[in-house]
Amino acid sequence: MSDDHQQPAVSGAGAPADRPAPLSATDLPTLRRPAGPPKRPTDNRPTGVVAGWITRGGSGPCYGLMDENGTEYAVYGPNAGELRKGDLVTLRLTARDRSVDCGPGIPMRIIEE
Repeated sequence: MSDDHQQPAVSGAGAPADRPAPLSATDLPTLRRPAGPPKRPTDNRPTGVVAGWITRGGSGPCYGLMDENGTEYAVYGPNAGELRKGDLVTLRLTARDRSVDCGPGIPMRIIEE
């Protein structure tokens, strides 16, 4: 004799299979408002490391860079390769003389590692 009746699927904790498990009843922690601004910057980077957007790109050796604070750099990097306008980059820079004119901005040179 065959049994044509199928038993319903049973999931753990008695919840029907088509309903999600209940969410945790634990409250989220409440964050307190800081007493004031941080005493030191919280986004520290090593000395000479600058993050920003390429404003004048190409195959080099001169590029334009605008950092996160709006400072414009005229960057010299003969081995940096192709950097496209709009690229977000993090570069290790050092001061350089003005013997090569890379346009407007603080003259800097890319340090190769």
